[in-house]
Amino acid sequence: MTAIFRAPVLIVGAGPTGLAAALFLTHRGVTVRIIDTAPAPTSTSKALLVNPRTLEILHDSGVAARIMTEGTRLTGACLHRGTKIVAAIDMLALLPGQPLIAIPQARTEALLIDALHEQGVDVERGVSLQTLEQNAECVTVSLQHADGQLETTHAALVFGADGARSTVRQQLGLAFEGSSLPEPWRLWDVQLQTTLDPQRAHIVLLPDGFMFLMALRGDIWRVIGNSADPLAQLPAGSVPGTVSWQSQFHIAHRLASRVCVGRVALGGDAAHIHSPLGARGMNLGIEDAWVFADCTADALDGSLQRFHEYGQLREVVHHRVVKKIEAMTRMMRGKPAAIAHIRDWIAPQLLKLPQVRKQMAATISGLDHPLRTHP
Repeated sequence: MTAIFRAPVLIVGAGPTGLAAALFLTHRGVTVRIIDTAPAPTSTSKALLVNPRTLEILHDSGVAARIMTEGTRLTGACLHRGTKIVAAIDMLALLPGQPLIAIPQARTEALLIDALHEQGVDVERGVSLQTLEQNAECVTVSLQHADGQLETTHAALVFGADGARSTVRQQLGLAFEGSSLPEPWRLWDVQLQTTLDPQRAHIVLLPDGFMFLMALRGDIWRVIGNSADPLAQLPAGSVPGTVSWQSQFHIAHRLASRVCVGRVALGGDAAHIHSPLGARGMNLGIEDAWVFADCTADALDGSLQRFHEYGQLREVVHHRVVKKIEAMTRMMRGKPAAIAHIRDWIAPQLLKLPQVRKQMAATISGLDHPLRTHP
């Protein structure tokens, strides 16, 4: 018996990846249904930077213009050791015409939600995927609503954008292999009286690790560090005040063994996770959404093989980006002490080399590989 679809494409997860996928597909004329377990959008922010690649693919939706209006353009980055700036990168010179915009992830998500609403699509909240089965014709899923109601429904295709603990990935029985770092990483959004340039990212080399600082809005800064007490080791001229949010997390670098199985695909953190160095997490997920939408819209009009090309295209990119970020992280984290000593000497020297500066700019901008939607 032919399945009746509430929507040809079911998107599981309404973070940046899922929201972007829904928006891109809707602009292609594809009816989508997007669900999320959380009862409300997130109010805290993990990602802070929207890179040129993301702005490029969000341009036609109007979201890029809104991000650029609200956010702050990042002009560069400084590497600090002790009381000195030992290296600096001018992003305006390295990426002419390619803006890097600092904006909290919560605002990026809100702008995507608004754009999607304007297209007549709203997130179904408090809805969680319980089980998933597929055959040659469709995917059958069971969903649980916030009131406890159970629903069985069908979709032609499913996109799992439901985060690092992805239920979709687990239902597919896919491994999520990689490595993790043992030390906790701490995060603060803190009021800061400082002489640091708010239009630059700041990386501070510490004896027992490192620290990252970026202005969020006004005098509120994001501080991330893996040392014992980062707020006690702020750069000279920086005095912390009220903390509006703090968190603690661990870093892992993992890849799903596959990102496309039959009629189901994975994107964003469900497919790949890595450290925040390079600011690629959210941006790479939105890029997944772009490629997924292109492959999916074509597949609905033709052969399922076009859907499978999503996996062929993205697995290569995921592997390269995650391995690159992992290498950067292991060098910069400054553990053990012998590595910190080598890092403190070699990192400033490397960042003075034109080729290294170009590679860093390409990584942060998301322009270190071509955006391909066909093999």
